[in-house]
Amino acid sequence: MAEADRHRWDERYQTMAPPSGDAVGPPDFLTPHADVLPTAGRALDLACGPGLAAVWLATRGLRVEGFDVSPVAVGRARDLAERAGVSDRCHFEVVDLDHGLPAGPPADVILCNRFRDRRLDRAIIERLAPGGLLAIAVLSEVGAAPGPFRAVAGELPAAFADLDVLAAGEGAGHAWLVARAGQEER
Repeated sequence: MAEADRHRWDERYQTMAPPSGDAVGPPDFLTPHADVLPTAGRALDLACGPGLAAVWLATRGLRVEGFDVSPVAVGRARDLAERAGVSDRCHFEVVDLDHGLPAGPPADVILCNRFRDRRLDRAIIERLAPGGLLAIAVLSEVGAAPGPFRAVAGELPAAFADLDVLAAGEGAGHAWLVARAGQEER
C-alpha cells in the first residue's frame, strides 16, 4: 500500500474517538453465525482497524493476531485489548498486506471484514488449520455501482470454492461468506 494510503487511514482513525469497550463484538455479518466460531485456538484479523472484532475473539478465548496498515489503528487496538483485559491473548502489528500475508502457524479462524485483496485468497486458504473458519465481508457490486474494490456477483464463493461454505450472502452493496476448511491436513 502506498504511503499515501497509510497516511489516509491514520488520518481517518485519528478523527474517530477511541473505541469503547461496549463496541467490542463481531461484525454484523458474523453475529448470526458466531456460534460456529471456536472458543480456543488461533485467530487472524486482517485489516483489524481499532480491534473491535479481534478483542471480541480474544474474549471468547482465542489467541488473536491483528494486522493493519495504520499505526494509529494498531495503537487503538492494543489499548482496547488492554482495557478489555485480553492483551495477553492479542498481538497487533502494523503490516502492509500488499506485501502478502505474514508467515505464521495455521489459524483456526481468519476474519477479514471490509477488506479484500484478491492476491491473498490462496494464502488465506492455505493458512487455515484443518477445520478452520474463514469469515469475510467485502463491498459488492450486487445492489451497488461497480467499483475497483467491489466483488462481482458470486465472487466470494468462487474464490473460496476449496472451502465448505456454511453461509453466504450478497446484496445492498455487500457480500459475505463464512466457510470451513476441510479436516484433512493442508
